[in-house]
Amino acid sequence: MKLLFKTVLSALALLACTENPTSAPLAGQKPLIRRDRTIPAHSAVARELTFSPDGLTLATSSVDSTVKLWNLEHGWLLRTLTHPAAVASIAYSPDGKRLVSGAYDGGVRVWNLAESSPSRTSTGHTGTVWSVAFSPDGQRIASSGEDRTIRLWRAADGAPIEVMIGHALNVRAVDFSPDGKYLASGSFDKSVRLWDPSSGAPLRTFAGHDQAVVGVDFSPNGKILASSGDDSSIRLWNVETGQLIRRIDTGNHTYKIAFTPNGEFLVSGGRARSAAGTLWHQLTAARLGARHGEPLKLWRVSDGSLLQTLAGEDNDVRSVATSPDGKLIASASEGRTIRIWRFLRTAPSVP
Repeated sequence: MKLLFKTVLSALALLACTENPTSAPLAGQKPLIRRDRTIPAHSAVARELTFSPDGLTLATSSVDSTVKLWNLEHGWLLRTLTHPAAVASIAYSPDGKRLVSGAYDGGVRVWNLAESSPSRTSTGHTGTVWSVAFSPDGQRIASSGEDRTIRLWRAADGAPIEVMIGHALNVRAVDFSPDGKYLASGSFDKSVRLWDPSSGAPLRTFAGHDQAVVGVDFSPNGKILASSGDDSSIRLWNVETGQLIRRIDTGNHTYKIAFTPNGEFLVSGGRARSAAGTLWHQLTAARLGARHGEPLKLWRVSDGSLLQTLAGEDNDVRSVATSPDGKLIASASEGRTIRIWRFLRTAPSVP
């Protein structure tokens, strides 16, 4: 009964917060995206989010030591996965049956979503696990952390496979290429690195960022690697040659980036350098004072042009994700909320 009551309250709260104001496109252009709804998801800062492979569920993580699973059609809170520490990172397995989480206590936990407790916890990191990812075949898990290492684990039993050392500072992001051939990482040491996940061997270093790199994402066809960081830029790299294709100046410290499934657009979330907004305490999510403006933006990959600033998010955006069908964007902010954004028209596919 208590669970049913909480579920009803969650649904009512979501409906009360459903909204669709017009965001700000470039002058003379029709908006591509509108805000669909806001979910009051957590009791502290929301750190990460990801869509399930079937696009029906959104998983969110928070400094409040929980991962929450949301039904996207109705806005219902489906489940809460409680952790012993704040949760920095999450990722679904390709089949959607498992979820891996990385926490501030250094644990990498794999959850069988048919159960209510983690199947196992893999230990090895010392400090926060900032990023986790499943390989495209679901056989391996990559994690990176405050201890400057990238670790590979066997997904079936959590056994360690490899420890990859090369970064000089925190490794804040990891991502497998769509074919599983490469693993990319971004670090506070200002570098982006490419690794062979089958052997753990370093393959290439992408140099160019002037400050910490906190986001990496492969394009859907695997030919481009995007990286973002505190130098207020997104860099697009040719994966095979290592050459810089394009630099996009975002105007704000850019925490996370995500390609749309057709590869035409790139969504960025971060912290603006100026304008009005709100500063939040990370643990309590209490308002502390003025901060920055519109940190969520949509870019065209082919020429790096800014297509739309997504209005209405006045807090730092810590994570962004695009749905598998390309119709939705989700953003997680320091204001404890999750926002869902909807494309108003379908973009043409990119070969």
